Amino acid sequence: MKNNRNLLKGLVACGIALAMVGSLAAQTPEQGAAKVVRIKGSARFTTGGNVWQPLKLGAVLKTGAIIQTGLDKGSYVDLVLGDGDAPMPSASVTRSVGSADATPPNAGGGGGGGGGAKVDQNVVRLFENTVLGVDKLSTLNTGADVVTETQLDLKAGHILGTVKKMSANSKYEIKLPKGVAGIRGTWYDVTADGMLKVMDGSVVLAAVKDDGTVATQVVNSNQQFDSQTGQMAPLPAGDMNAMQNSAEGMRVSSGGAPPPGAPDNTLHWVSNNKGKKGGNNPGKGGGKGG
Repeated sequence: MKNNRNLLKGLVACGIALAMVGSLAAQTPEQGAAKVVRIKGSARFTTGGNVWQPLKLGAVLKTGAIIQTGLDKGSYVDLVLGDGDAPMPSASVTRSVGSADATPPNAGGGGGGGGGAKVDQNVVRLFENTVLGVDKLSTLNTGADVVTETQLDLKAGHILGTVKKMSANSKYEIKLPKGVAGIRGTWYDVTADGMLKVMDGSVVLAAVKDDGTVATQVVNSNQQFDSQTGQMAPLPAGDMNAMQNSAEGMRVSSGGAPPPGAPDNTLHWVSNNKGKKGGNNPGKGGGKGG
């Protein structure tokens, strides 16, 4: 009888221990990765020690990686954030936009806060001469909600991102050389020197001034803010169209490849931003973008 009681106590203790382990596992965030789904021009990356490697299409990068794009105008890299298993885009048609105010197909005039387009993935485009660190990509399933945390470090250059709907406790932050931007929206465009454009949603930008003080500014849909001058202005129609055109080209289908013979409507936008001229050599340090 005594042995049975001891065995029962042991089983109860094991059950409690297993429940505690299961509870801890449920509260441990899952670490995500970034997948390279498009490259135009050259790019490279490092995971530490200043050892750089050529960046290849389909590469899956863990947090801590730093990506640098080439200097040639029109170069870019598209990353799907948090999903290392994201599908690769099918063969696509490249659309060159000749001017900043060209209107892309299905753009809806570019003035409707994204034209009602649905964003189902977090994708970021690194334009030419850009250096971006992927600091954190985590997901925590609490049972009642899915909490994600995305932290990027824009060291130099220019990026454009599309952000899917996040839970109230989720975070999406971009560190800048002189500040940090908290994203709560669908499409944003930001440069390392603090020029922020918002197509849909809102962004809270905390910028560090030269005197060391911090100025916080909320930038809403169809607005742009220059943290260097402190000037807020409506987002020009040409920029709206350019952002929408880029965002359309950044989409990655989650439904797999289209059937044989099906038309491919994927669009790529060729950046009209002025970049440094020179060889396609990302080995030279990044400067100001866009």
